[in-house]
Amino acid sequence: MTILRNRVLRRVAETLGILFGVAVFVFVMLRAIPGDQITAGLGTEAAALTPAQRQALEQYYGLDQSLVTQFFSWLGNMFTGNFGYSARSQQSVLELTLHSLPVTFELAVFSIVLALLIGVPLGMLAASRTNSVRDAAGQVVSLAGLSIPAFLLATTLLSVFAASFGFNPNGQGFATLVDDPLLNLRQMLLPSLVLGFGIAAPILRTTRTAVLEVRSNDFVRTARAKGVPERRLQIRHVLGNALVPIVTMTGLQFGYLLGGAVVVEQIFSVPGIGRQVLLGIQQKEYAVVQSTVLVIALAFVLVNLLTDGLYRLIDPRVRAS
Repeated sequence: MTILRNRVLRRVAETLGILFGVAVFVFVMLRAIPGDQITAGLGTEAAALTPAQRQALEQYYGLDQSLVTQFFSWLGNMFTGNFGYSARSQQSVLELTLHSLPVTFELAVFSIVLALLIGVPLGMLAASRTNSVRDAAGQVVSLAGLSIPAFLLATTLLSVFAASFGFNPNGQGFATLVDDPLLNLRQMLLPSLVLGFGIAAPILRTTRTAVLEVRSNDFVRTARAKGVPERRLQIRHVLGNALVPIVTMTGLQFGYLLGGAVVVEQIFSVPGIGRQVLLGIQQKEYAVVQSTVLVIALAFVLVNLLTDGLYRLIDPRVRAS
């Protein structure tokens, strides 16, 4: 019990340390970008402001305070549930996040499912016979997934499907899964395919390496000598013992998707949390960017903790330790 309590306390301390580091980094980086909320909101008209008008706007946005005061004031408000306010959308950052985070989460889930459906079977197929045509084909697919930029694949698919097949559901207003499930699934298809193809590449390579390592163990040869059917051998014995690195890679990629799908969300007009950060940076809305990035960091940490928990379910050696 003492060991478990110490482990939990250590994880909590690590999580708080990571979040504080992310908060400091984002706060400093935003202030390093030229301009502020006043110039972003008024544009060239900001040059015509009188000193009194600028001073009043700086007081309104809190820019007249020292950076240390601004930082701890924002951080203290976060603990009370006040994430800030977006002048662009006339909504609180908390409301924006509650609307955008489920959208990105849905996109990430669909992308991960597609990546697993592509990467795991192809990885096992490539590992079944090394230095063969199927192995070379798997390597080509993984290389293509790693090499083709997401923005290029996204714009190509969007142009081809819209021009050749008249398929452009993302041109309509975004529909949630609750409001219009069919339209929502159609709008999520192409973005999920773009992200899923890119994520399938590292999953494919991880699966291939893990399967090759497990296949060289003695228990696999013993099971084959005992007459275990090949399909059962590959799925239950080989893949079952190769799941830990695959789950690790999947968890890392899922965490990346929660904040790294900015370009794809922008191209397909998906109102996710990545696009929320991008618009906040463009408008110099410090509270929007800072609070949203902190939420993304927290989600990433929680995904990693969930991944660690899955180890205990799939690997008896982790449970024993």
